[in-house]
Amino acid sequence: MELCSSAPPTLSYLKSCVVSPPISSISLCNSFRPTNRFTSLRISRSGPQFFHSPRKLSICARAVAPPAATDTVKDPLPADLIVQETQEPNCRIRLNVEVPRIVCEDCYKRVINEFMKKAKVPGFRPGKNVPENILVSYIGKDGVRKATVESILKRTLPHAMSSVDGRALKDSIRITSTFPEMEKTYLSSNILKYDIIVDVAPEVKWVPEDGYKNLKIVVELDNEIDAKTACERELRRRYKSLGIMRIVTNRGLEIGDVAVLDISATTVEQEGSEVKNVPAAESKGFQFDTEDGDRVMPGFLDAIIGIKGGETKSFPLTFPDSWKQDDLRGLPCQFTVECKELFYRELPEMNDSIAGKLLPGSTTIDQVKESLLERCVELEQTAKDQATDNAILDQLRKMIQVEIPQSLFEEQGRQLYGARLLQIQSNMKLNEEQLAMLSSPKAVREYLENQRENIENVIKQNLAVGDIFKRENLEFSTDDLVKEVENSVAEFKKHKQEYDEESIQEQVQEVLEGAKVLEWLRENADIEYITK
Repeated sequence: MELCSSAPPTLSYLKSCVVSPPISSISLCNSFRPTNRFTSLRISRSGPQFFHSPRKLSICARAVAPPAATDTVKDPLPADLIVQETQEPNCRIRLNVEVPRIVCEDCYKRVINEFMKKAKVPGFRPGKNVPENILVSYIGKDGVRKATVESILKRTLPHAMSSVDGRALKDSIRITSTFPEMEKTYLSSNILKYDIIVDVAPEVKWVPEDGYKNLKIVVELDNEIDAKTACERELRRRYKSLGIMRIVTNRGLEIGDVAVLDISATTVEQEGSEVKNVPAAESKGFQFDTEDGDRVMPGFLDAIIGIKGGETKSFPLTFPDSWKQDDLRGLPCQFTVECKELFYRELPEMNDSIAGKLLPGSTTIDQVKESLLERCVELEQTAKDQATDNAILDQLRKMIQVEIPQSLFEEQGRQLYGARLLQIQSNMKLNEEQLAMLSSPKAVREYLENQRENIENVIKQNLAVGDIFKRENLEFSTDDLVKEVENSVAEFKKHKQEYDEESIQEQVQEVLEGAKVLEWLRENADIEYITK
């Protein structure tokens, strides 16, 4: 603390002890950096991945920060503080702190002594005693008072936080009293009062108790991940890519053809209702491969079979109740389809001569099929594992009751939003103006509010996993930790990003702990697989 200037001192030691700061904006660079908790860390390909489809989940076994409330060593006080603790919702505690006169006077003496050492008062040699009244007059009463209040805060804060040691979440401490309020109290009564709010580690309650030990999970698998079906589809896709497209001139649409369609749709007119366009069901220049007829709404392919280039057909269809877009489910529509162009594929004969084109390095069709099937089996197992993990995590978060501290919510939300921005930036290059708009505090606040339920669900999953890791005394190997830290550091260096190796180690440890919990749960759960 610099005391040789009459300028008001700054609260440099109270970096996180401020009044509920506004939600910070997101920096793409910073979101790449390791942070203390709840990070979506992608470690090396050889290690466990928690970017599960359809949602990206961050597994954090130790969901709370280390118990240290501040980094300041406790300086003995001449008298005890008066601290009143009040429990507030969402794992928040309010501390009403009163610093007695004797402590304030002792801090004042220290401030004067410090000024005495540093101040260059005209007529006095540096380091020599200066009468207190002359020193105060030179520095200014206002400057001395501000420095004293700051000194009191710095010295008493660690003592005030003693009652929440071991429970306080890192970076959640906030002094809610304003500096002018504290100055006013000190000036009028020579004591200091201030209020602190702090988030504490949430307590996880299982319903039923130890319910995670007897999980019964039903995992729905998409039929498209079936290895044999996926292999056949991939072989057909590669084979079709070798074909030459020819314009159909003398017949209508047949299975195997590709049509370029303009599609419009309106709601079916009912008595007293107004006919409206349905933009979500419309498309211009839609290239429709008839072999993908199972991927469009039921009845669409049958309705347009036989259509010719330049021809228009109109027909009614109703979206099924299982349709992926909620607003279209069960909606009856009148479709109008114009066939702009019609093509057929001129395909080579399926024999060994085209094996190398289907899969480089292959010499026979059988080799192509065998290699593709091996790949699809691996993908099927990966998809199955991911679906299993997602089903387990969904079940876990439903089985716990927990209050979520606001600091954890905001931290998790900011990191999810940062990951989202990185994905957007990788998919489409944003200019500086677009990036600034998406990274603004307003954009972050809107995201947190709109995604509150999803963010809270992720936190519940994290807390549940962390609690299981502790309850079951699970462990992972040190060699795995060292290896994954090295791989992660290499990734940061590859992308020329700043990093903190200690933070990386914490995050990698959390990911490995999460992987160990999921492994344990898969081994002990009753899992049933069904196909959609």
